[in-house]
Amino acid sequence: MTVTTLDPKSALVVIDLQNGVMAVPGDPYTTGDVLARTVDLAGAFRSRGLPVVLVRVTFAADGSDRTPGRTDTPSPGYTPPAGWDHVVDALTGHDQDITVTKRNWSAFYGTDLDMQLRRRGVTQIVLTGVATSIGVESTARAAHEHGYHVTVATDAVTDSDGAAHRNSVEKIFPRIAETGTSSDILTVLNRTHS
Repeated sequence: MTVTTLDPKSALVVIDLQNGVMAVPGDPYTTGDVLARTVDLAGAFRSRGLPVVLVRVTFAADGSDRTPGRTDTPSPGYTPPAGWDHVVDALTGHDQDITVTKRNWSAFYGTDLDMQLRRRGVTQIVLTGVATSIGVESTARAAHEHGYHVTVATDAVTDSDGAAHRNSVEKIFPRIAETGTSSDILTVLNRTHS
């Protein structure tokens, strides 16, 4: 455990726990395990009056707002099923939560996330979600660049590629964030926000 503290104004930022993403197998954790740990963290944050941000990714039906540019691995050319971009029911129904819609990997680029956090005086974010090496890592990098303290719940993030997950957790996050399991974070939250 390296997570040392949680600032008085910390927020939980949940990346892409939505219907379509939950159908993807996770490695090393199932998306179901990630969701269960995130639900626990969200409950603890809400009970202390700390913000919970639910980030979802979506695109126009015709794909016109997808990220442009040539890549070696093109985006899949299929039409996602209806409702794929809805946040899972286990996390919804809390009026005080903030919902951010993104069209890129990072929850910061092209969204109002930074404004939503700064207006609430947030100085630290705790990240959970899918995929570790894409949405979570991109958001962690942007948060670090924006001057936030970042903590990643290492057992509440997963990827479709276990090696990519491990690279993010072992090589990238220690340079831009503190890390700990969801249990570690709850222990620190209980100590700092009793």
